[in-house]
Amino acid sequence: MSGARSDKSAGASGAGRVVAEYLVETPWPLARAAEVIAGEQSTGTFTAVPGETASLKERHGARIEEIVPLEDAAAPLLPGAKLPPGHDGRYRRGKIKVSYPIANFGPSIPNLMSAIAGNLFELQELSGLRLLDIELPDAFASRYPGPKFGLAGTRRLTGVSGRPILGSIVKPSVGLSAEELGDLVYELAVAGLDFIKDDELNANPPYLPLEQKVRAVMTAIERAADVTGKKTMYAFNITGDIDEMSRHHDVVVEAGGNCVMASVLSIGFAGLAHLNGYSEVPIHAHRNQWGMLTRSPGLGMEFTAFQKLCRLAGADQLHVNGLNSKFYESNESVVRSIQACARPLFGGYETVPVVSSAQWAGSAPATYEAIRSVDVMHLAGGGMLAHPDGPAAGFASMRQGWEAAAAGIALERYAEDHPELARAIEKYGKKG
Repeated sequence: MSGARSDKSAGASGAGRVVAEYLVETPWPLARAAEVIAGEQSTGTFTAVPGETASLKERHGARIEEIVPLEDAAAPLLPGAKLPPGHDGRYRRGKIKVSYPIANFGPSIPNLMSAIAGNLFELQELSGLRLLDIELPDAFASRYPGPKFGLAGTRRLTGVSGRPILGSIVKPSVGLSAEELGDLVYELAVAGLDFIKDDELNANPPYLPLEQKVRAVMTAIERAADVTGKKTMYAFNITGDIDEMSRHHDVVVEAGGNCVMASVLSIGFAGLAHLNGYSEVPIHAHRNQWGMLTRSPGLGMEFTAFQKLCRLAGADQLHVNGLNSKFYESNESVVRSIQACARPLFGGYETVPVVSSAQWAGSAPATYEAIRSVDVMHLAGGGMLAHPDGPAAGFASMRQGWEAAAAGIALERYAEDHPELARAIEKYGKKG
């Protein structure tokens, strides 16, 4: 992907430290805010305590590595900040880098999060705080092997090269019987789709337990493969409690399934890493609930940081939203997310960026123009299933959209010789 750069494995302050970059807003001087963050998240508290010696601080204290002032603001981003005496009514904003000694928490994602994203978000000295990025020492690579399949493995299992991996989502998201689901999956698989997934809302519902779902889906997948010679990848949503995920993973694999799906923020990074430890198939990582952590510009974290943790924990495929989607996120933010996933982490840890949300064939040109790459998974639910001539034509139109984009041919011009694409344009309009 053009412009991709490697994310350094070791932080700027040395192999034994984690560097976290924050966007900070504070009614206090930025230096004061940085000091409070560094103290609260390492050796300090609200007052000096016995035992907090100079030598202990040297070994275990967090360090302020950089402060870059930005523009001031007249109003705070968040409520609850404590104002300094004689406050001038201004709120200082800046980027602050703080490094933490790995000796404090070891190469452990759960304990890393307590340090870099813990109580500091509640400090009264701050009126805004956002984790922008993290730099991790090599010890994390030793502890977390990362994705087992990634882009290369996903391409191998789907048999797709030279273009995006194209797929769809089961719709309606919930409510289909085993027979109805099997019929839909067969229709999609026999149409030639590379990939199909459960919706994040549908894992192991009482009306259709996962074991029954797997039987219905895999019967349809195998029947379609007998016709097409191609085994569609299906991501079964096994999100659940730890033991439940293990049982359901085995159900999928024993039935011949080739992908499982988990909602990262439901099971946590530790849950994802645990799943990755035994998974025999690619893990499709869904980021639902992400908006809760990122939508406010003065709170939460950037996807740049989030995707590193997901890849460490083993996400082979990771959702990044889509251009011109149904969600609030800007196209610029989506492109940054795709590019972040493309940058090598510890020299590898590749994952497949999953582009989705209100996508159709007409989304391909803008996506390709922005990333100049076909190394993505592009999913369309209604944009494929609701094609006027059926899912097979919807799939064909998606392929044609990407062919036009990669060749630099205007979508309308390409549609003159490709009726499936022409019909998609009629149905969905020319946005995207």
